[in-house]
Amino acid sequence: MLGTAPRYKARLGRASRLLYSQKEKSEGMASLQKGVNEAQKPHAVCVPYPAQGHINPILKLAKILHSRGFHITFVNTELNHRALLRSGGPTALDGLPSFRFETIPDGLHTNNDDQLDVTPDIPALCRSTELHCLRPFMDLLHRLDHPAGDAPPVSCIVADAAMFFTLDAAQKLGIPGVLLFTASACGFLGYAQYDKLVDLGLIPFKDANFLTNGDLDRIADWVPSMKGIRLKDLPAFMRTTDPEEFMLGHLRRKVQTAKRASAILFNSFDALEHDVLQSLSSDFPPVYAIGPLQFLLEPIEVEDDKTKSIGSSLWKEDPNCLAWLNSFGPESVVYVNFGSITTLTNDQLVEIAWGLANSNHPFLWITRPDMVTGKSAVLPPEFLEETKNRGLLVSWCNQEQVLAHPAIGGFLTHCGWNSTLESISNGIPMICSPFFAEQQTNCWFCCRKWGIGMEIDHDSGAKRHEVERLVRELMEGENGKEMKQKAMEWKRLAREAALPPNGSSYSNLDHVITKVLSHRVNGG
Repeated sequence: MLGTAPRYKARLGRASRLLYSQKEKSEGMASLQKGVNEAQKPHAVCVPYPAQGHINPILKLAKILHSRGFHITFVNTELNHRALLRSGGPTALDGLPSFRFETIPDGLHTNNDDQLDVTPDIPALCRSTELHCLRPFMDLLHRLDHPAGDAPPVSCIVADAAMFFTLDAAQKLGIPGVLLFTASACGFLGYAQYDKLVDLGLIPFKDANFLTNGDLDRIADWVPSMKGIRLKDLPAFMRTTDPEEFMLGHLRRKVQTAKRASAILFNSFDALEHDVLQSLSSDFPPVYAIGPLQFLLEPIEVEDDKTKSIGSSLWKEDPNCLAWLNSFGPESVVYVNFGSITTLTNDQLVEIAWGLANSNHPFLWITRPDMVTGKSAVLPPEFLEETKNRGLLVSWCNQEQVLAHPAIGGFLTHCGWNSTLESISNGIPMICSPFFAEQQTNCWFCCRKWGIGMEIDHDSGAKRHEVERLVRELMEGENGKEMKQKAMEWKRLAREAALPPNGSSYSNLDHVITKVLSHRVNGG
């Protein structure tokens, strides 16, 4: 027996080497096959506009495309890349082998991290991205289109509509260039009226007193799906007397350039904006409502923790607010958030604060460090003492989780589209306090068309008695109850739109993937 041991060991060694060799060969073949499969995937380059409310929906769409077999390259600006790493940790953007992150400069910001907490200057950022981003983006595409590893060549570009320079890049490569308009379809239709308003001589305004002399009360009666809408309800960037106003020209160029897109997508659903979508379809490339994107993404993230872990928040989220909400009864708390860009004066802040305090309802208020123009928010000590047992102030939160919490009964909002759609998706009625961009248009639809909002009277300066009255009506009044019923009905319709296989948004996205994104423009 002892004499056979060396021969047994040798035989075992040869067998081990053989097994190892077979395993190595098998793994090598699997790795090779994986590389081949990866190289055969469609490759979508996704480009958000560099602001929080724009990054969220583009990232959701990128995750959905990734789940449908796309290789994803997600292109942040260098500044926002650093902000995402700061909020999510050093590994937050490691991504996956088939979901990678790249950066381009925005042409405006430097490598100074002091800029991370500064509210973006939207006109300056729009000017810079329009004028300076195409060349570095083309350099990136050239590198991505000649990969050193197993990544497939670029096959399509999916960009925020504000990054419309990407259509020039798509045209040069002969690939589909799709735009996701991250605001509402009604907001886009509002911007599409700018050319006509200029042709009619209504804008730029001739009188510097247009805010108070009644010019904004004129009805834009030529838009069938916006019957009765006033100039004051159209996107606010037209409010100027300067014919050379940059944002007016920029948005007119944006709308005209969008006509060259392979398709225009909206984070909305057909039942909500059917008439608006029909109006757009006659003047633009194919338009598709594919939202709420969160509902399409939910089943994917349930199955895939790695995809779920890829975050998009530029600020650190405070998780304690969810535990705080647990101590309140159903639909008893008012949620207050004016978004990631809106700024207030300290006087406005104080009036809203006392309106909330005097309503006697619990509230959760998101107060960004940069929310007050030129300085940090300063709330009266008396207000803090008065509301210490029923009010919570935090700097940032996961809004989708907050709005889904059963304790939330109403939302005091700026009417940004993400906030509006998330409120609709959770059946939450709103108090609307629009500030700029297409927030006025969203507000008009919420209050006049969809029956789920009440607007703060900004002509009176949004005084505390107005805030108090609306909070009480929202949380206690008959109007608030009717709005809640309508909001719950819209929530049901939003859910139905995202259901496979025949939900309108699910079907639309399927069509976009199979008929638009998967085909080269020039015979590919």
